[in-house]
Amino acid sequence: MQDEKPDETQALTPSLAQEEILRRSVEWAPSAMIMVDQEGRIVLGNAQAERLFGYTSAELAGQPVEVLVPERFRGQHPHDRRSFAAAPQPRPMGVGRDLFARHRDGSEFQVEIGLNPISTDSGPMVLVAVVDITERKRQEERFRRMVEYAPSAMVLVDKDGLIAMVNAQAERLFGYVRDDLVGQPVEMLVPDRFRQHHGAFRHGFHSQPQARPMGMGRDLFARRHDGSEFPVEIGLNPIDTGEGSMVLASIVDLTERQRVQQGLERALQEKTVLLNEVHHRVKNNLQVVSSLLNLQAQSLNDPLVRAALDESQNRVRAMALTHQLLYERKDFSRLDLGEYLERLTSLLRSSYRGGSRVELRLQVSEEKLYLDLERAIPCGLVVNELVSNAFKHAFPGDTGGEIFVALAAEPDGMVLLTVADTGVGMPFGFDMTQVKSLGLQLVPLLVEQILGTLIVPEQSVGTCFSVRFPLRNNKEPRS
Repeated sequence: MQDEKPDETQALTPSLAQEEILRRSVEWAPSAMIMVDQEGRIVLGNAQAERLFGYTSAELAGQPVEVLVPERFRGQHPHDRRSFAAAPQPRPMGVGRDLFARHRDGSEFQVEIGLNPISTDSGPMVLVAVVDITERKRQEERFRRMVEYAPSAMVLVDKDGLIAMVNAQAERLFGYVRDDLVGQPVEMLVPDRFRQHHGAFRHGFHSQPQARPMGMGRDLFARRHDGSEFPVEIGLNPIDTGEGSMVLASIVDLTERQRVQQGLERALQEKTVLLNEVHHRVKNNLQVVSSLLNLQAQSLNDPLVRAALDESQNRVRAMALTHQLLYERKDFSRLDLGEYLERLTSLLRSSYRGGSRVELRLQVSEEKLYLDLERAIPCGLVVNELVSNAFKHAFPGDTGGEIFVALAAEPDGMVLLTVADTGVGMPFGFDMTQVKSLGLQLVPLLVEQILGTLIVPEQSVGTCFSVRFPLRNNKEPRS
């Protein structure tokens, strides 16, 4: 006699030992589990179900599963059960709908439910896994509100590049209503000329997701509903959601910012042109004054008066040189002090033609030292007065020698300016406060203007004046 073919249904039916294993697995499951028979009655509820619904297992056993369903949904629930029984297969319940469960005290809470058909000796049953998603929904709602009321346009994009959420600012910025955006490829917000590369950029971000600006070093543009383009700044932030990894894009329209920036650049350019012209005219006017002093000196016979006019002419030329350098370098906030002294000493050499018996030498730091405009002129005048004084008084008669001008930076942010000579030196008992020379009377006042300290060391040979002053004017706010 031929063996009978085993019943396939019977093969899927667990033995008593298997049912005990199943019961224990349900009992110790981390989520609420309920077993429901084909009549819709609860057969078993685990400890997590007791905690979730507020019933004991004994109270749940034998009750219709609708006792756990809010009253507003109970009328439809038996139909839903029968629909599942007609085509039983593991699946989530109520796909696309918000599901709610009912606590013993009558309160409702949102849930996710998984359905799994099981064959037992007592007939087919359904194992229901219930997860309370109240906290998750609260977090999602908080996130949704944060996005909705953000001051910039926000667009949430899933891993497939489809728009999952937008806020009111995004609607206003792009000219769409959100129903026209949600579910659409994000490329609809990208200008046509950039779309073919955008997918690769998206995949590149998902391969290494981290919060960062988009398109660093590139000009970014977006596209409105009417097809117009506008410059944007975009920040990307990876977000883990219940529906997988997504990207939250924050989009800022740069149109107004660029318009203001361009206006500022035009104003700055106009100001630069104006300042350039001002310094040029001041320099020219000072040169006219210098020429007038020279003409006046040539018409006089009194050597003392001529000498006084020559000194005044040198002071005017020192001031004119400042404006000349500002005009040439187009930097109206500061001067290269080394370059300034090179040009100034060259002017002084040509002013005092004493043959080759007096040599004027300059030694400046290799480091660029910049001095603000406010102190550049008094600094130049200090050098002018000290060098002029050395030319006139350090080498009487036909004696010769050298005059040194040195500029050095010190570690503490100070600068040391030295003017020395190898001449006859100062008379015994020299007192800087008692000098009658106008030039030397001006020196302490000018040193004070550059916030410096005048040092006059005692020497047996020659003369040495040193001025120590800060490179930065601390009275001015730092840029």
